[in-house]
Amino acid sequence: MSVLCYNKGCGQRFDPEHNPADGCTYHPGVPVFHDALKGWSCCKRRTTDFSDFLSIVGCTKGPHNKEKPPAPIKPDVTSSGEKKEADEQKPKFSEYIISAPKPQEAIRRPSPDEPMVRLQHKVSSSLKQALEKLKLSENTVEKKEEDGEEITVGTSCKNAGCSKSYQGPSSDSDVCAHHPGFPIFHEGMKYWSCCKRKTSDFNTFLSQEGCNKGTHLWRKQDEGKKVVPCRFDWHQTASQVMISIYAKNTAPELSHVDANSTSLDIHVVFEGEKEFVQKLCLWGVIDVGRSVVNMMATKIEIAMKKAEAMSWARLDLPPPAPPKEKEEKKAEQESESEEDS
Repeated sequence: MSVLCYNKGCGQRFDPEHNPADGCTYHPGVPVFHDALKGWSCCKRRTTDFSDFLSIVGCTKGPHNKEKPPAPIKPDVTSSGEKKEADEQKPKFSEYIISAPKPQEAIRRPSPDEPMVRLQHKVSSSLKQALEKLKLSENTVEKKEEDGEEITVGTSCKNAGCSKSYQGPSSDSDVCAHHPGFPIFHEGMKYWSCCKRKTSDFNTFLSQEGCNKGTHLWRKQDEGKKVVPCRFDWHQTASQVMISIYAKNTAPELSHVDANSTSLDIHVVFEGEKEFVQKLCLWGVIDVGRSVVNMMATKIEIAMKKAEAMSWARLDLPPPAPPKEKEEKKAEQESESEEDS
């Protein structure tokens, strides 16, 4: 007679008299739901679709289990309408509890002043292909600029708001009326930050004469690296913490991640001139030697190996309070204790 297997991720029926040691494929861990990702604590696969999560194949082999897990305890109500004490309602079996580090564990936390080590990085084939295409297009533009030692007649001035084009050497002596600021679009109004002549019509905005006089700029100048914010998020498994940085076309030779057991120093150069910098004081402790950076065409993943198989409450520790705030807080606590006494 077949019975139902209650191992997580199995759900099949089996014959108790013929239950081999590797007859069941199941998940020994618990479900993990974090940042819209769903998976099991015992394996690395993650998905955003709940149906796909339910169909994730188990990661462990073992015998089937016919023992049904105990049902959750519902609050019992007495004849007077009062609920029984919480201790009486607690389940009589061991529970899976995720807890923060104990005080004695916190003492063993390595010093943040440990020397930083550059994490090994792996470049995916998709990023290599994207960079090859980008390099070809850049070489084409550079070749055109090198071939054209003289500025081509008809080249537009690169200064914002200037509508003049290059007509020969005499154009260099012309006065360039342009906007040194940047365009602002707010609540239906359009204007330049440098002169703030507001209009609701886009064509009128484009035809506004520049408020600053200067020389024409026929070739765009290289402004160098520009530090920009970059979207990133994180999730964790039982053994790893993963940080995803959404930066396209990362330059592997200019990007790096330095780390010690409790700190990260992230430096990413992407899309040619953009730069993302982030420093983190990690909530938990990592094994630097077993952590790696994966660079892909659309993002970077920092896979950090946990030093201990425990759940992190958050990615990083909050910054320490300034000394003044600490003194004020201490004074408040002292005054409260005096009032209580």
